[in-house]
Amino acid sequence: MRRSPPSLRLCALALAAALAGCTTFSPDGGQDQVRQLAAARGQPIPAVAPSARQAHIAALLGAPLTPTAAVDIALLNNPALQAGYAELGIAEADLVQASRVPNPVFTFSRLRGRDGVEIERQLMLPVMGLLTMPLARPLEARRFEAAQLRTAAEALRIADETRRAWYAAVAAEQSATYMEQVKSAAEASASLARRMADAGNWSRLQQAREQAFYADAVAQLARARHARTVEREQLTRLMGLWGQDTAFRLPERLPELPPAPRALPDAEAQAMANRLDVLMAQKELAGLASSLGLTRATRFVNLLDLSWLRSQGADGSRANGYEIELQIPLFDWSGARVARAEAMYLQAAQRAAGIAIDARSQVRESYSGYRTAYDLARHYRDEIVPLKKRISDEQLLRYNGMLISVFELLADAREQVASVNAAIEAQRDYWIADAALQAALTGSGGRSATLRGPTGAAGNGAGAAQH
Repeated sequence: MRRSPPSLRLCALALAAALAGCTTFSPDGGQDQVRQLAAARGQPIPAVAPSARQAHIAALLGAPLTPTAAVDIALLNNPALQAGYAELGIAEADLVQASRVPNPVFTFSRLRGRDGVEIERQLMLPVMGLLTMPLARPLEARRFEAAQLRTAAEALRIADETRRAWYAAVAAEQSATYMEQVKSAAEASASLARRMADAGNWSRLQQAREQAFYADAVAQLARARHARTVEREQLTRLMGLWGQDTAFRLPERLPELPPAPRALPDAEAQAMANRLDVLMAQKELAGLASSLGLTRATRFVNLLDLSWLRSQGADGSRANGYEIELQIPLFDWSGARVARAEAMYLQAAQRAAGIAIDARSQVRESYSGYRTAYDLARHYRDEIVPLKKRISDEQLLRYNGMLISVFELLADAREQVASVNAAIEAQRDYWIADAALQAALTGSGGRSATLRGPTGAAGNGAGAAQH
């Protein structure tokens, strides 16, 4: 039995070892891991088949939209998030490619001379690529895991922004509805003032004041309607809706405040354990550490090719053999490549430390904003609004007893408008601060909530659009 040349046996062994560790594509493109990461941080991603997605969205839009339904629609339909899933597929393709054996190169040459035709055949296998596959494959696996973390973080960010947009849209709707009532009341008072002035019972100054309040109410109603459109369109964009789906219905009022605020004594520890940006920084650091090891391993030898040769001379004689191509580190000892890899590792280490510091600071700031927003909203609900209503009721009793004039009664009503609008804003700010706190605990990229004061006597139209 004729034995194979040593070069062929070496190639066969290397090829078999490489094929044994080949990676294949996952059934769902890595999306199941993304769902697990998001669910572990309190945000389940609905698993709906693409064929049933539109029917599921239509069912959610058939009822008044809740914050949970809005988030589910965004997680299924947001174009930016779907692009993130495509990036996940790209990372998985890179992982599979890194586990594939490099293709051999076949060379055929035919030379004609005086003595006849000379034929040479060459089969070259990139041995260096095979030898470094055990190091390159885990590196790409970590990059794929980092891509899953980025996609999960993007899903959490979309959920956070959608939830905030829902609260802002409902608050803007509630404020616009209230301003329509204020405008109607101001119109009636202005008409009454005009008739009383014509009858000589009111001065022109008193009439002008009521007319000015009516004119201001009309302007504030226009702002409130525009703010309602702005917030609703922001929510529409996040959910990826168009056409008839944009006619979704929102509840008339914001949810009530919970009985008590959340207590988070270990908020910083939760953030360090759950924040995806911290985990991504750790993955990047581990990946660069492996990359640094690969760079050092191939510092002196980064080109090694093994070729099997077979030639046929012009006289018909045949010859077999092999050829080794090796790059000689004569001028470039790869010191620059190693230094670059070390600098990238140190850069990633400092970036990871900065992310951890920022995460701790952000969660402390977000929790302070959350507690402040809750206390303010409860203060308006339990103290300011009931007190204003009690004053209004007392003023109405005094008016019925002919102890005060209509002018004083209407002036008190104008003050109550500002209190109601401020209460709506405080309730909206609480729910937005609640979403911001959740984002700070998970590292989903959410921005901190900003607490705002009352916007004035006639409404909050302009302020409601700025969140």
